Amino acid sequence: MTASKLDQLREMTTVVADTGDIEAVRRLKPVDCTTNPTLILKAVETPAYAHLVEEAIGWGKKQGGDKAVHAVCDRLAVSFGTELTKIVPGRVSTEVDADLSFDTEATVAKARAIIAAYKERGVGRDRILVKVASTWEGLQAAKVLQAEGIDCNLTLLFALPQAVAAADAGAFLISPFVGRILDWHVKAGGGPYTAETDPGVLSVKSIYAYYKSFDIKTVVMGASFRNIGEIEALAGCDRLTIGPGLLDELAAATGDLPRRLSPAASPQNSSDRAKRIVLDEKAFRFAMNEDAMATEKLAEGIRGFVKDLRGLRKLVASKLA
Repeated sequence: MTASKLDQLREMTTVVADTGDIEAVRRLKPVDCTTNPTLILKAVETPAYAHLVEEAIGWGKKQGGDKAVHAVCDRLAVSFGTELTKIVPGRVSTEVDADLSFDTEATVAKARAIIAAYKERGVGRDRILVKVASTWEGLQAAKVLQAEGIDCNLTLLFALPQAVAAADAGAFLISPFVGRILDWHVKAGGGPYTAETDPGVLSVKSIYAYYKSFDIKTVVMGASFRNIGEIEALAGCDRLTIGPGLLDELAAATGDLPRRLSPAASPQNSSDRAKRIVLDEKAFRFAMNEDAMATEKLAEGIRGFVKDLRGLRKLVASKLA
């Protein structure tokens, strides 16, 4: 009997669950797990996790003060993360507040606080990735954090300049967003696309090839998928973070899943491979400005996460009252 496509994928790629749903993680058995404000908000509104919410609210009422709402939201993110570390053998990604995306110092401070909160629960930093937006400020924060031994997941990444700057910062991992790149191109009138011509897939392939050409150790983790064709086209990528619905589709799918990405297949000699890109702040900002898709999707992504973060804070504020 042929192994499912999910089992075949696991042979060549580390599979990560893109969810805050603890039961889905338990069922799907990914190696790692990643969450964001949208996923945490969804999980908090699920009756199954009422006990985590009640604990955080009870704790928050004892704290009091103006900062209680923010503190409870942080506690909830760490509570869900802690539960996930009990299920997955690898890492759990926890996001720095999206409204700090343009503040390097505040991002560093929040990341340190997240790591300290996990430590209080007996979870070591080797189990956690701190998710930081791939803005210039976020990338500089990652450089500071990585130097302190706090591993970062650079999220909301849409273009090679962001990936280059993340590698320069020594980031542990990047999350290029495949589906959102496709969304932009479709909205702009592009397509129809196949899995092979999908602009999100092509973006991840170019980043992967660049990293492997220069033996860059930063992990490439494709994210934000719209269909299993995109996932199949990136089979062999270091890691792929996939929502429960698509993980279930892959588990039900049979047939051969060929490897599409391999370090050995990336150009190693100087005549074939891309030139090493050097970026300072001005060059980074100009390169991003030249890429309308990356600029617009980064801004839109931050706005979306901030909206859900505010939704979470509003929910917490009502419960604290």
